[in-house]
Amino acid sequence: MLRGRTRRDQRGYAGGTGRVAGDPLDAAQERRVRAVLALGGVPQSDLPDGVQQVRLRLLERAASGREAPRDVSAWAAVVASNLAMDWHRAKRRQERLGERLASLREPAHASGEESSLLSLAVARGLDGLPAAQRQVVVLRFFADLPVRAIAEELGVPEGTVKSRLHTAVRALRDRLHEDEVV
Repeated sequence: MLRGRTRRDQRGYAGGTGRVAGDPLDAAQERRVRAVLALGGVPQSDLPDGVQQVRLRLLERAASGREAPRDVSAWAAVVASNLAMDWHRAKRRQERLGERLASLREPAHASGEESSLLSLAVARGLDGLPAAQRQVVVLRFFADLPVRAIAEELGVPEGTVKSRLHTAVRALRDRLHEDEVV
C-alpha cells in the first residue's frame, strides 16, 4: 500500500489534495496521528512536530529497506502514542528540575480547586496513569485499535494489553468517583 501510493505520488501532488509528493501518510492517517498525540497530552502547538516525527520514522523505515508496516494507520498510531509518552517524560523531567529550582527559592504553594467537568477529569485521570496504561487506553478507546493490533504493535501478549486496560479503566473510574464527576 505505501509503496504503491509513493510511486503514484511521485508525479506531483497527491490527487490534488495539496499534500507533497511522497508523503507516507494520507489525510485520514494524519488526522488519526494528530488525535492520538492530542489525546496523549501533547499540546496543540507541538502537534505538527509530532506528525512530522511519525512521517520521518515511516520514511526512515522504508529507506532502511524494511518492509512497510502491514497496517500503516495502526503503526502510525502506535508511533504517535510512543511520541506522546516521550513528550510526557521530557515534560516531567522539566517539571522536576523546575520544582528543584523553585524549592531553593521559596516554599511550595498549594494549588486551587480545578473544574470538575467530565472532560477535564478524564484528562487528569489519563495524566495520572502510568505511561504504559495511558498508552493502551489511548490506542484502544481513542485510536479505536483492537486489542490484538495493540499487542502486535507494542510487542506484548494480548493478556498484557487486557490487564493494562482493566487496571487503567478501574483507576480512571475510581478517579472520577473521587472527584465526584460520576
